[in-house]
Amino acid sequence: MAARKVSPIPTCLLKGLCMSRVLLVTGGGRGIGAATCLLAAQRGYAVAVNYQANSFAADEVVRQIRSGGGTAMAVLADVADEAQVLRMFAQVDAKLGRLDALVNNAGVVDVAQRVDEMDVARWQRMFNTNVIGSLLCAREAVRRMSTRHGGSGGAIVNVSSVAAKLGSAGQYVDYAASKAAIDTFTLGLAHEVATEGVRVNAVRPGIIDTEIHASGGQPDRAQRLSHLIPMKRPGTAQEIAAAILWLLSDEASYTTGAILDVGGGR
Repeated sequence: MAARKVSPIPTCLLKGLCMSRVLLVTGGGRGIGAATCLLAAQRGYAVAVNYQANSFAADEVVRQIRSGGGTAMAVLADVADEAQVLRMFAQVDAKLGRLDALVNNAGVVDVAQRVDEMDVARWQRMFNTNVIGSLLCAREAVRRMSTRHGGSGGAIVNVSSVAAKLGSAGQYVDYAASKAAIDTFTLGLAHEVATEGVRVNAVRPGIIDTEIHASGGQPDRAQRLSHLIPMKRPGTAQEIAAAILWLLSDEASYTTGAILDVGGGR
């Protein structure tokens, strides 16, 4: 692969904005991703809001951040496509400066089905986005953050799911399997780059009241399954964002390879 080309004078440097830590959130336009972008901006990050299709939602997150005095940009990329991922990271390099943090949040679910009803196209879509997309983005982040590559360190948080340990029988076994892969990837990468200034952790949300349930054909799923949660309510995107921001922060400086369950006890 050809060496990546990075603009020698980032736009943020010309505008005097490079003092902020730079964060990229994949799938940052809605749900947990949007909540993470907004909270990160409040805490001083310059935020790159990735989106794959809904430019309006990403632009709205950027608008809210800027209206509060923060720095943000929307960046289009399908994380399952390597060329688009490379272009996204190059855009962040050029406009915001060297990356300090990554949240691998982009993910897809599908309609509830048994495994014997699923087809290969569904599995390929699920794993290409949820697993390969996270690996691609983490690879590019490590190339920028790791001291081995001349970086000054950084943090990665992968968004997994409590489904990874429950299996989601009769609903989303493929989704649960993709998130279990994220858990294993988190542990392996954390150990691999632990001496290179890069911390890698994961958050495992439980049933969270976001739009992802509607994309799987069950818009009322979070409320309908509340009885399965020890706290008897679904979580909010803001509660997951708070956990993510803690793992990114210096308060978690001795935490790597951790998988934090945020599922109301589930």
